[in-house]
Amino acid sequence: MAVNSVLKDKTIFVTGAAGFIGSNLIMCLLKRKEGIRVIGIDNMNDYYDVSLKEYRLKEIQKLAEELSEEFIFVRGSIADKAAVTGIFETYRPDIVVNLAAQAGVRYSIKNPDVYMESNVIGFYNILEACRHSYDDGKKGVEHLVYASSSSVYGSNQKIPYSTEDKVDNPISLYAATKKSNELMAHAYAKLYNIPCTGLRFFTVYGPAGRPDMAYFGFTDKLVGGRKIQIFNYGNCKRDFTYIDDIVEGVVHVMQKAPDRRTGDDGLPFPPYTIYNIGNNQPENLLDFVQILSEELIRSGVLPADYDFEAHKELVPMQPGDVPVTYADTSALERDFGFKPSTPLREGLRKFAEWYRQFYPDRVAGEDLKNTEA
Repeated sequence: MAVNSVLKDKTIFVTGAAGFIGSNLIMCLLKRKEGIRVIGIDNMNDYYDVSLKEYRLKEIQKLAEELSEEFIFVRGSIADKAAVTGIFETYRPDIVVNLAAQAGVRYSIKNPDVYMESNVIGFYNILEACRHSYDDGKKGVEHLVYASSSSVYGSNQKIPYSTEDKVDNPISLYAATKKSNELMAHAYAKLYNIPCTGLRFFTVYGPAGRPDMAYFGFTDKLVGGRKIQIFNYGNCKRDFTYIDDIVEGVVHVMQKAPDRRTGDDGLPFPPYTIYNIGNNQPENLLDFVQILSEELIRSGVLPADYDFEAHKELVPMQPGDVPVTYADTSALERDFGFKPSTPLREGLRKFAEWYRQFYPDRVAGEDLKNTEA
């Protein structure tokens, strides 16, 4: 499938607009300077430090003003059906990118209700709004792109993970909600001919990322003089994917919706597909934290004589975690000529430099949240 720029002058609705991926995607769309009107929604919840979400939002608004591009922000939840319906009726988006979700594997064990509200009910509201966008002969939504997760692969022993693999055995509620999103999207694609593309993201990292993720939480703890816990005694591998690679992949996918066609039953053959977006190069967690510590020292976040060995602790695997994530990205490369390529050290260097600028006065002794790798 050849990728042509079809985003010019489109109205694009991005949920999770103040989130890590959402904010970076919106800024990328604005920088294209193609007259794209972006409508963003975010409930700005306090799952992690809201000031970080406010920072991302201000960066978007500042960029939109500088480029004279249109960005409209709605503070609200996709679990609020009236709010979602109102946005569709007012702005009539051409493309919808659903990135809003309650994230985190371990948090889903402690707080299951919020996952059902945002990830299941919220996504249902998006699907229903897309469905009704065609009412009364309207053109309607051209393409729904939504975030799934590498977590759907569960304890799959076959690596690398392929979108052809069965994903029927989730080991966390978070993974189960993401698998349910894929099933719901497939049903709506079949019933209502809505072009849908799911994206299974693999451990996204970078500047202004989520504080509950390993690289960010490890940094907080090391700066605070606390020990970091490395799960499964360090015998974990993660397909760390830099944020710019994720965003580039999303933009490629947005521009080519699955084809609409009629099946043998006379009904629409579901215009539906799924891609992995990962670095296709899993890193050992011990190597990862070693590189992170070196880049934190290089950027001045940690002193040159920091005793890293004294601040790490090897611990057992946590419930809901898996030992390896590894993306087969051949379909993405085949269909779009794109493959994530940012080396881990380069990505962690950019994060460390951002952290130094964003938290110049951070001191030791801060009580920090659990982290996820």
